[in-house]
Amino acid sequence: MDINPFDILKNFQVIQSQLDEFKNKIGSITVTGSAGAGLLEIDLNGKMEIVDVRISQEIAGDLEMLRDLIISAYADALEKVRAALASGVGVSDINNLTSLLGKM
Repeated sequence: MDINPFDILKNFQVIQSQLDEFKNKIGSITVTGSAGAGLLEIDLNGKMEIVDVRISQEIAGDLEMLRDLIISAYADALEKVRAALASGVGVSDINNLTSLLGKM
């Protein structure tokens, strides 16, 4: 596949616009993962960054349980972010970007 630098420049604004839209969609995603029947909750954004953590007073003193619940809640939230990215951002958004890149 030969890449023509002039095609890259020609499509740069379109690609930049689609990348910005993609970033906005990812930034708008927020999910909550929970563990221990809601005793611990973690909010993640679409960039998979922890936004908030809520810990019930019932488990605040039990470090071993707390550690296990943090891992479980994070795994739950991560799974939800991945699902949201797959459906919310959509494969079509990614295909549009790769299609534009492939035309260069």
